[in-house]
Amino acid sequence: MAPSHQHQTANRDPHAHQPVLSAGPVPESADATMILLHGRGASADDILGVYGALGMPNVAALAPEAAGHTWYPYSFLVPLGANQPYLDSALDRIESLVNDLLARNIPSHRIVLLGFSQGACLTTEFVARHPRRYGAAIAFTGGLIGPDGTPRNYPGSLDGTPVFLGASDPDPHVPFSRVQETKTVLARMGAAVQLRGYPGMPHTINDDELDAARTLLKIALAPDQDKRP
Repeated sequence: MAPSHQHQTANRDPHAHQPVLSAGPVPESADATMILLHGRGASADDILGVYGALGMPNVAALAPEAAGHTWYPYSFLVPLGANQPYLDSALDRIESLVNDLLARNIPSHRIVLLGFSQGACLTTEFVARHPRRYGAAIAFTGGLIGPDGTPRNYPGSLDGTPVFLGASDPDPHVPFSRVQETKTVLARMGAAVQLRGYPGMPHTINDDELDAARTLLKIALAPDQDKRP
């Protein structure tokens, strides 16, 4: 028996038909929409806990879930091909959510991306590959994907997008040097990047990082953002 189309799609694009959880108002009624990306072994419901902790009831939340609770199987530092097709599928999933919001007349400067660990890596890689003026990009312990020496000549501009990078230093999974490289690359692309390192912090999200995220969200919600050309 030939494999079904859905089975073939799952093999090529494993995250395509995974559920997306939501919280807060619908995007059309919200002041901004946040796409939240969970870490390895976690779930969409887990990362929605971060949305709840931020206490921003006028912001809509969308949280896609990875197939098998893992966006890609190996470290984000291995050669890009080793994590395929999962990595491209994950980035395509984010792109589909962003494109759907844009098609619903949600402007990009009202779209915020936030991720932790694997989700943070995807957040930074996505905005680098798809640059525009986002409301904010928030990466809790993660960085651009690929081994040391990966070319970072991404075309386009982030046009002043506020970016927060927070990370434990050292971290068992994410070298702080990669977070620093990520800051350099995104700043070169026109982002306004803030980097904070937390010596001795476990692989988690702390209150200072949540405060920084709230600050960026308030920037994204500012009325004068709608006056941008």
